[in-house]
Amino acid sequence: MEQERLHPEATGELSNLLYDLCLAAKIISRQVRRAGLTDILGEFGAINVQGEVQQKLDVFANETVRHSVEHTGRVCVVASEEDEHPIPVQVRADRGRGGKYVLLYDPLDGSTNIGVNVSIGTIFSIHRRTATKKGPGSLADCLQKGRAQIAAGYILYGSSTMLVYTTGQGVHGFTLDPTIGEFLLSHPDIRSPDVGQYYSVNESHWNKWAPGIQKVVGAFKNGDGGSIAAKNARYIGSLVADIHRNLMSGGVFLYPADTVSPDGKLRLLYEAAPLAFVVEQAGGAAIDGKRNILDIKPTALHQRTPLIIGSKQDVAFAQSVLAGK
Repeated sequence: MEQERLHPEATGELSNLLYDLCLAAKIISRQVRRAGLTDILGEFGAINVQGEVQQKLDVFANETVRHSVEHTGRVCVVASEEDEHPIPVQVRADRGRGGKYVLLYDPLDGSTNIGVNVSIGTIFSIHRRTATKKGPGSLADCLQKGRAQIAAGYILYGSSTMLVYTTGQGVHGFTLDPTIGEFLLSHPDIRSPDVGQYYSVNESHWNKWAPGIQKVVGAFKNGDGGSIAAKNARYIGSLVADIHRNLMSGGVFLYPADTVSPDGKLRLLYEAAPLAFVVEQAGGAAIDGKRNILDIKPTALHQRTPLIIGSKQDVAFAQSVLAGK
């Protein structure tokens, strides 16, 4: 709201959409906190479009986010990692036009960790619609470069529930105070250190990586005798949790392509692009190995990508090694 005052043309709709997402986050956080006490743990019994077994909390979080935004008139289409196709939002009769925003989201990242009480999270990306404003949105509205995002962020369900977001004017963190049910500003203007102390990667995939990636990870692990010092390994296995730690403390996260997933594993629109926007706004960087993640033009809703993201100099080192320099 303070940032809106700097832009007289602002209508307040984006702020209200962020409030809608905060409501969804509170509801999901409540269920996560009670996961061991209610029948919400375990598999749902279905396979999602990604070929992954859905957890009960996956389905609950997916529906909660969608229901929190689809009746407000602020969005024209929503797309989720859990759904095969985008879901157009019907025009409200009292508005006479479609919503101006597009919402892309991963409802519950790291859901395989739910049963063992490891931090998980929700990732979201907001674009302006690109097509006509008269009707519901479409796939074309979803397939925009990450550079076109007007807001992105994540909600981390850990020792506390935390919202970290950017609207292109820095990165700010809000912590949920359960006693009053509100997110309070706790981490204003988050900045990522230029060089991190951690590297995060699943090293069990070592033998599936290309030699360049092996060289990069080897340097992060042992140092390279000059341009980079050895780092400490920290890998949680929940993307949001790993990114959050490295954002706050400095570090680099890698999920490279390999022989099993030659196009990478992470989803461009729901995971890589929104997290890249956040990290870049905090002074970091994100690449697929060659290109800036935010400059990739998506061609499919569930497009996958390799990802190297984190402290700026660490990402630059990885990029130079992969370029053979």
